[in-house]
Amino acid sequence: MIPRAHNSAVPSALARILASPRFATSLTHVALGVAFSISLLKSVMGWAGLAAVLVGLVALAAFSLSARRASIEWHGLLPISILVFLGWSTLTLVWSGYTVATLTGVGYQLTFAFLAVYIALARDTIQIVRATGDVLRVLLGVSLALEVVSGLLLDLPIAFLGIQGNLARLGPIQGIFGSRNVLGLVALLAFITFAVELRSRSLRRGPAIGSLVLAGLCILLAGSPVIMLVALFVGVAALALYWLRRTPAEGRWMLQLGLLGATVIALIGAWIARGRLIELLNAGSEFEVRYTLWREMWRLIALHPLEGWGWAGYWPNNVTPYGWLDFVTGRDQSSGLNAFLDVYFQAGLVGFLAFVALVGLAFVRSWLLASNKRTFVHVWPALTLVALLVASAAESTILVEFGWLLLVVCAMKASQGMSWRSALARHPRRFED
Repeated sequence: MIPRAHNSAVPSALARILASPRFATSLTHVALGVAFSISLLKSVMGWAGLAAVLVGLVALAAFSLSARRASIEWHGLLPISILVFLGWSTLTLVWSGYTVATLTGVGYQLTFAFLAVYIALARDTIQIVRATGDVLRVLLGVSLALEVVSGLLLDLPIAFLGIQGNLARLGPIQGIFGSRNVLGLVALLAFITFAVELRSRSLRRGPAIGSLVLAGLCILLAGSPVIMLVALFVGVAALALYWLRRTPAEGRWMLQLGLLGATVIALIGAWIARGRLIELLNAGSEFEVRYTLWREMWRLIALHPLEGWGWAGYWPNNVTPYGWLDFVTGRDQSSGLNAFLDVYFQAGLVGFLAFVALVGLAFVRSWLLASNKRTFVHVWPALTLVALLVASAAESTILVEFGWLLLVVCAMKASQGMSWRSALARHPRRFED
């Protein structure tokens, strides 16, 4: 049933289109496609063209939400943790030494947050999984096709996309995503999505298996040691969820506590043996650059420990202190290569704690839903967050564009399933008693 738009400023026929499930499906596909294709769009259209696309998407999403407002449950719309983090990021405008960059970064962050809110409100979790799967099948296929053209047919790089034509040497490749780490992460997210599609039978077995092969091939050809480690963590998390879902309900809490203890011990062991792990990953020279960057960031954090330097999202390399960090590392950096340290640097201790609360609540809620709900699709937000959070130790992808959009979507879906505000609205007398 299509909800009616009451007192709408747009004609009723247009309102019906904007409120229709088909329009929501199409807009969700386009929003996800844009979020995952930022590198390609910037190469083809520039920042001005990309900004125009994003403004158009936000306008369409706003009109669609307005037309659908009668059917949306507005109580407890956004998790408080998201509002606090976004609010503090915006507040850094007051003391930022690069006001224009902060205003741009906050606007960019709010844009993808709004698109994520629209997707989470307009689509069920299985519909989001299907839309994500459709988008990533196309983008990974395009990436692999361009790598074939560059590396096998022409044996020439595609300079404006950054494609080096390394496919004949079996990689590393980056496709349309700008770097092998991003391609590897996108392919891993795709693998999770395709596996959920297969297991939930929302896609026919043949196309689902073919999609898994495509994603796995892209992960291998990306040749990213970081993503290989992330994939290992995702695999362990998937096995843990499989074990939990097959355990009787009365025994799950003890198993959850056991898994939590084992995770803490493993993380401590990994920190102690971090030098050996770096050698095994063959990431020594790259790690030296990262270590130099992180050490200098820590030194600069001490100058503004509570409030941070000011939110920027992508680093503006032409202002202090980002130009200095580029000079120290000898590279142009677009991020701190660690999401948590990046947040601490830009938004200070307050922003860091708000971000930890956001990702912590989103992950715990998603994990509990994946453990206890019979429907298999609830596994998707939990494993997606595992991939994003583990990758956050070496990339800041979760803070911008598709990483930030997926974080907000997963946080909202988890909150809808385990929100104390929604429970209070449904059972007010229970809380009064």
